[in-house]
Amino acid sequence: MAVKIRLARFGAKKRPFYRIIVADSRSPRDGRFIERIGQYDPMLPKDNKNRVVVKANRLKYWLSVGAQATDRILWFIKKDIIHSEVEENKV
Repeated sequence: MAVKIRLARFGAKKRPFYRIIVADSRSPRDGRFIERIGQYDPMLPKDNKNRVVVKANRLKYWLSVGAQATDRILWFIKKDIIHSEVEENKV
């Protein structure tokens, strides 16, 4: 089973809101998932700390066991948008 860390779209029309999830690569974008590890709200200003909120320890765990991150999640990690802080109460 190939596991991916990817975005699932929620929110209203023209008001996107995404959850960062761990899912089987065969499941649909907004379908079944294994674990929800964060959220991404592109409608918030770029300097807002709640724009991307992730359980960093769970992200590290899933990457360590072989889950593949999508391009957008890798971009968040490379740009240091996903901080190393653990914010479990916010998710």
